[in-house]
Amino acid sequence: MEVALECNYQVPFPASALHRSNLAKNAVDLLKFRRRKDRPITVAARLPNKDTGTHLGISSLVGMGGWLRLLGHSDDIVDGLNIIHIAGTKDKGSTCAFTRSFLRTHGARTGFPRKIGLYASPDLRHIRERIQINDRPISEEQFTQNFFEVYDRLMDPYLSKEESPAQPRYLQFLALLAFHTFIREGVDAAIFETHSGGEYDVTNVVRKPVVTGITSLGLDHVIQLGRTLDSIVWHKAGIFKKGTPAFSVPQDSIPAEVLCERAMERDTTVTFVPINESLPMNARNLSVPIQRVNCSLALELARTSIHVKTPNQTLDTSKIIRGIDDFHWMGRFEIIQDGLITWFLDAAYNTMSLTQAAKWFATNTYIADSRKFCILIFSHYSTVRDGASLIQDLTNALSKHNTIPDRIIITTDQPREDGTTRIGKLPPIPFSQLYSDHTSRWKRLSRDTDTLVLGEPTVEGAIRLAREIGCQRCGSGSGSGSGSGARVLVTGSIHLVGGGA
Repeated sequence: MEVALECNYQVPFPASALHRSNLAKNAVDLLKFRRRKDRPITVAARLPNKDTGTHLGISSLVGMGGWLRLLGHSDDIVDGLNIIHIAGTKDKGSTCAFTRSFLRTHGARTGFPRKIGLYASPDLRHIRERIQINDRPISEEQFTQNFFEVYDRLMDPYLSKEESPAQPRYLQFLALLAFHTFIREGVDAAIFETHSGGEYDVTNVVRKPVVTGITSLGLDHVIQLGRTLDSIVWHKAGIFKKGTPAFSVPQDSIPAEVLCERAMERDTTVTFVPINESLPMNARNLSVPIQRVNCSLALELARTSIHVKTPNQTLDTSKIIRGIDDFHWMGRFEIIQDGLITWFLDAAYNTMSLTQAAKWFATNTYIADSRKFCILIFSHYSTVRDGASLIQDLTNALSKHNTIPDRIIITTDQPREDGTTRIGKLPPIPFSQLYSDHTSRWKRLSRDTDTLVLGEPTVEGAIRLAREIGCQRCGSGSGSGSGSGARVLVTGSIHLVGGGA
């Protein structure tokens, strides 16, 4: 049984009192104020048929239905968005982007879907990236207009306790803003990515999604979702709905068993989707093995969505190939060529994703049997993961592929040297301590290498240092990769990759 938390905030000033000559900034400032200092934890439920104790659930779902109704959006109106709901531990963003790309190429030919909404998180550069329509973040005008429509209605001081017993927090408000925007803008298909969980996630207010999908599963967000894999999978599978087809990438035995149990509990079925053998072998966007897995799942989600809404239509082969070619997901397996320096950006932040990033980077580091000069820019800070342990996982994976970096630059998520930032939370420990901890861990791991570990307290400084080192090596005529370019892997944090974008 879920325990609701009382969460009352004092609004610093009413929206009507704002000087609205800078609406977008005011909206973002008000949104940041909705952040909570600590994530509440409540006892939620026991895993069915499992003797594993209780789950730790987040009461984020509480209030969502009532707030949507206050905005004038009934369950039927929300259902009309034709929602594809996606949960998982990693690769949710890529799967969402592939699904969107298939729907868009199909809609361009058939007229459905005409407008495709995407709600995904987190953002790399600005908050509007979380709410997209037809491949683009909503405009500042759309963001501010819809933001204040939601804010003025839900933060109305004259609302009774019965009408609104609490005010939405940050992620709740963002999800509400996405629903409101998609409805106002006439979106006829929407893809919603969950945050960390599923069962109690804010997006799980959706009553009747068209189809649901589960990406790769593993241990993450253990404080909120439980410390065992079956507990985490139980939460992720909470998006399953009665009568709604569910699909999943291939899973190990424990996650697969829990997914099947949850599907049976929800009176539906889950289909495990193997890699689609008909996918083109030479497609640039499928060169990373995991992307073939994600693309195969996305293809089934798109096909099912199209069949449910327009049974007489099919996603033809030419549109599938076009959808793959048009796929793009910023900050995930992204390569940017900058003269003789090649930047590899991947916003991996857990062990599973970092292992994939290492393999991807290593594969692209050997050109004509010659290894390029390698630089790693790394940053990670969170209250639930140990950054030093993650760099250990990353370097172990790089070592496995014989790609130990020639230089490592430890930095933070602080983007600019002038102190400007859009990040709400920064490490409470000094950079000198962060750098010392990471350096010590690296030295214990790699006593037989000549790798130098350097430190730069900002992303801007780290990028500049990497560029200087790379350019020096390119023209030095000595060392690995001499005169032929350097490769820089930037990973470990979404804010790190976003700060350099």
